[in-house]
Amino acid sequence: MGVNQQTSGDADHVTNVVFAGIGGQGVITASDILADAAFRAGFDVKKAEIHGMSQRGGSVTSDVRFGRKVLSPMVPEGEADFLVVLSPDQIDNTRHLLRPGGVLLEPALIDVSRLGSNRAFNTAMLGVLSCLLTLSEDVWTSAIRAHLPEKVHEVNLEAFRYGRELAKHGLPAQRKGGSGAAAATGAE
Repeated sequence: MGVNQQTSGDADHVTNVVFAGIGGQGVITASDILADAAFRAGFDVKKAEIHGMSQRGGSVTSDVRFGRKVLSPMVPEGEADFLVVLSPDQIDNTRHLLRPGGVLLEPALIDVSRLGSNRAFNTAMLGVLSCLLTLSEDVWTSAIRAHLPEKVHEVNLEAFRYGRELAKHGLPAQRKGGSGAAAATGAE
């Protein structure tokens, strides 16, 4: 069973995505890629970043909001439709950001031994997320190519495809307070 795509009957719906991890994991790059993909798809996009420390190893979050019209770059607490966590130690720190029924994508979803490079982990997580959103695969691949050096395009596109395959074949279910690897609940 595959995951549910984010859909909304409300034309004014804003999709809220929060990325969380530690410095050096590609949290900001992942959020840049999502923001670019949403922009390429014709959405208004706003983005904000919070760096816990200025060096590698500190907590980092990045909010991406997109829709027909977005007024603020910050995802209000408890209103994230999707929480993409790249470091297991950041799950409990950021879980409160999810709305009821929001989707938590945990790092345990990805088998890093299947990636051509550990540095492509964030792109694999984007692959999973991409199957939950209504953005076309073409805008995602264009955004990946635009934000990463050419020498790492192929390894990152492979990681992205791997994440998409995981999502298409179904993810373990978890709600906001659960203990599985992901929630496949869709957005309101």
